[in-house]
Amino acid sequence: MMKDKLPNGYDSPTALPREAERDAWQIDNRAWWEANPMRYDWTNDLGAEEFSPKFFNEITARFFSDAARYMPPRVHPFDTIVPFALLPSSEVLEIGVGSGSHAQLLAPHCRRYTGIDLTAYAVRSTTARLRLMALPGAVLQMDAERLAFADETFDFIWTWGVIHHSADTAGVLREMHRVMRPNARAVVMVYHRSPLYSFGYAALFRGVLKAGFLRHSLHELVQLNTDGAIARFYRPREWHELSAACGFEIEQQWIMGQKSEVILLPAGRLKDAVTKAVPDAVTRFITNTCRQGSFLITRLRKA
Repeated sequence: MMKDKLPNGYDSPTALPREAERDAWQIDNRAWWEANPMRYDWTNDLGAEEFSPKFFNEITARFFSDAARYMPPRVHPFDTIVPFALLPSSEVLEIGVGSGSHAQLLAPHCRRYTGIDLTAYAVRSTTARLRLMALPGAVLQMDAERLAFADETFDFIWTWGVIHHSADTAGVLREMHRVMRPNARAVVMVYHRSPLYSFGYAALFRGVLKAGFLRHSLHELVQLNTDGAIARFYRPREWHELSAACGFEIEQQWIMGQKSEVILLPAGRLKDAVTKAVPDAVTRFITNTCRQGSFLITRLRKA
């Protein structure tokens, strides 16, 4: 997951591209995700044939069990933030399908599911998953900054950890606004610029223990050690201002984060043991209640 360098011009946590940079950044973005398909766990082999039932079930089990630590479900995974009761009458768009775990979660509950992704691999993987699980839905390869849908098509958009990676996050928000019906909702997760993640993980491990500060700024250390060719990290006020500028009202906000963010140890057996021993409620207090998690989640309404 390590990167050697950042795209030219990407020099701050929320930088947007100049016109000449946009296409180059998106080419880098697509290439990174084609080479590193989203499986939510790059450290351990899945031990299953690609696109087999075991392959998909293992990805989903790892992802949803991790999510349950910071967002305990009532009935369905993510039901704290997904309006499942409204989905049966909704045209749903997912931006960034990854391995299809959310597609499998959403498709059975909505009137019509459509998923898009920048990469061919994600489209192939999620299409195979829906077919294997006998679930309805269409999955298309598409750039979210240039959506090929008519105005006012969708009632609900779901995008989890995706649009902060796009070359122009503001461009994605504007396109989302265009294809959403009046008063439609979207639930969006982008990365949160928390002191714990920036100064705990990036500064301590990469900057001090590995002498990264001899060669890189804190911004570069964070970027070189996170997923994607680029990954914007927003403070809540920055995200609110950007969302409002693109025509959205924020109805609700959550800050959450993975348990691994709190256990400030290098990946390995010791970290696994400590992570297992520390109660989930303790790390949720730090990531969610104290707002130190790296996930900034908002429910947006088309204003």
